[in-house]
Amino acid sequence: MNKFLIRIFGVRHINKCLLVLMLSVSIPVMAEQPAMHYAITVAIDPASRHLQGRSIITVEQGGHFELILSRRFKVTALRAAGFRITQEAAHQHNLQVWQLAAGKNGPYRIEIDWQGELAALDTSLDHAQTLGRPIPVSGVEGTFLPNASIWYPQIVGALASYQIDLTLPYGQWGLVPGRLLHESESELEGYQARFIFQQPAEGIALMAGPYTITSATLQSVASNKTLSLRTYFHPSIADLADDYLESVKHYIHLYERWIGEYPYSEFSVVSSPTPTGFGMPTLTYLGVSVLRLPFIRMTSLGHEVLHNWWGNGVYPDYASGNWSEGLTTFMADYAYKEQESDEAARDMRLDWLRDFSLLAPSQDQPLRAFTSRTHVASKIVGYNKSAMLFFMLRDLLGEATFDRAIRTLWQEQRFRVTAWQDIQRVFEAVSGRSLDDFFSQWLTRTGAPALRISQADYSKSEQRLSLMLKQAAPVYHLRVPILVRGQSGKEETFFLDLDEESQSYQRVLSEPPKEVVLDPDFRLFRQLAADEMVPILREVMVNQTTRTLLLFPHQTAAYRVAHELAGRMQGREPEIERSPMAMNEWPVLVVGSGPQVDDWLAQQDLPAMPAEIRQENASAHAWTVRQPNGATLAIVSVKDEASLSKLGRALPHYGRQSYVVFSGPAVIDKGVWPMRPPALPVRLLP
Repeated sequence: MNKFLIRIFGVRHINKCLLVLMLSVSIPVMAEQPAMHYAITVAIDPASRHLQGRSIITVEQGGHFELILSRRFKVTALRAAGFRITQEAAHQHNLQVWQLAAGKNGPYRIEIDWQGELAALDTSLDHAQTLGRPIPVSGVEGTFLPNASIWYPQIVGALASYQIDLTLPYGQWGLVPGRLLHESESELEGYQARFIFQQPAEGIALMAGPYTITSATLQSVASNKTLSLRTYFHPSIADLADDYLESVKHYIHLYERWIGEYPYSEFSVVSSPTPTGFGMPTLTYLGVSVLRLPFIRMTSLGHEVLHNWWGNGVYPDYASGNWSEGLTTFMADYAYKEQESDEAARDMRLDWLRDFSLLAPSQDQPLRAFTSRTHVASKIVGYNKSAMLFFMLRDLLGEATFDRAIRTLWQEQRFRVTAWQDIQRVFEAVSGRSLDDFFSQWLTRTGAPALRISQADYSKSEQRLSLMLKQAAPVYHLRVPILVRGQSGKEETFFLDLDEESQSYQRVLSEPPKEVVLDPDFRLFRQLAADEMVPILREVMVNQTTRTLLLFPHQTAAYRVAHELAGRMQGREPEIERSPMAMNEWPVLVVGSGPQVDDWLAQQDLPAMPAEIRQENASAHAWTVRQPNGATLAIVSVKDEASLSKLGRALPHYGRQSYVVFSGPAVIDKGVWPMRPPALPVRLLP
């Protein structure tokens, strides 16, 4: 059976994120018009959670296919015209599977009726739990049928167009990705709507709820098309609709000018009763609690709108790696930081490098191997490193050439499955240069280059600076930024091409230099120097070798709460150290009451809580210390068990901080320990 891939778009922590879940398949469909079509009629009663559906699948060409459906549903009729089909389904995992075979000449039709009970909506789940259980759920507050739940009969490994006729009870409104042709609502017949999706699509998700609908229109700046915009919001947040619609207008115009015409006729923002959200073509599905966050409109909403170009408009070829998350992160999350300030953009690049430095070697993978975000480590590679690749590519080619290549990529590849090699081909054609070395080193290798300036001399008589750059094997081809700081404080930055383990350079300077700094603005994806790697809480969250030491007595209520906190921070079952004196070569998380933590730090001959973060009105402190062996020690010190219980949801979202101070669930202080890129003094010669 073909391999299934769960694709996750724009996934970040809940305080800054939208979560996206869609089933994807890695199949090279290149035609503009899909060779398969689904005509689905489906009726859902959220009160009873009953679903009844009928689907007519049209296949234009013959061959061998697999038809699948979740085992939670019962097939009541199955008819095939032109196909040979196994009438009895095989059971594989949670799926029913039928084998289909047909000759070369089509079209062929399959008609299938199915029904069943959906799972109960559980609004107590957090975003990670929802993401980890892609099952069809329903309740009066909301219905969500992700494509990954295989809620409708579908053929494995094929993109397809579709038409959906949806019926819901009165008071419920629903939608699927695509164009809304018509809808009606009456007490007698309930809600009825028809949607079509004419492009080759990767799957179908369905959403419904007791929505208040707000509509707007937008004139495309790239064509004469008028776009239909909507919010499907629960009544409690209906007052947010106008602001969200205005933000959607801004992002569509931004990316039409940057990339090209918006590929669809509409875009909707849909609220979910669970604290997460998902994104699909023509819409994004977000938790009510997420939509209330004031920064979502200015950050993650744009990320989801952009996915209608990259990911939902040009499809990644998963066999060669998912490039769409990195390009979307670069053109959305990172682009917004560049618009904010140079410092904000620099800080984001530093965050990417810090995150990568936290990974254990076993957690790293080449970019070609990344398909979807399954854990934090995969996001660090598939989102951050990939975004940095596009940043470095822009530095290499120049912004004007980069933007021409982006527009060409969209023009040539829209609604086509696209591999990394296609991206390389387009950028080479537009720039007129070979990019083999660039793409090969960043796509196929794990790790990152380790660089240093090994020598810096200045001849006063010749006014000449001599530098020696070194890198560890394997050798990368790099353009290395070098900052020269003069005796008067004047600064100059230039780039040096490095393609050997050791290379020397000379440069004439009018003023004697004081010091030189390698890549001070973090424009290269590289290993950070020791002085650049200040400890942050994220290390004990990401690194799988982290050990946890709980200072509370075993089997007490406080111990159990601390154990749950550690699990939430690490996204897995924590590795518990039993010895209260244990210090190892790996990152360590220590959780205890104030007196317990103070005693333990004294026993380990470690510094006490830093005075600059100590606050008498605080209920909890979390901070980091660099151990003598170089690993990070993260300490959580709480006033009492009640204070500890209030950290579970909040603390995991502050991983980028070196310290966080809480008063109850509220953060009253946070920050990162000071860091300055290491500077090498220049030796002055006669």
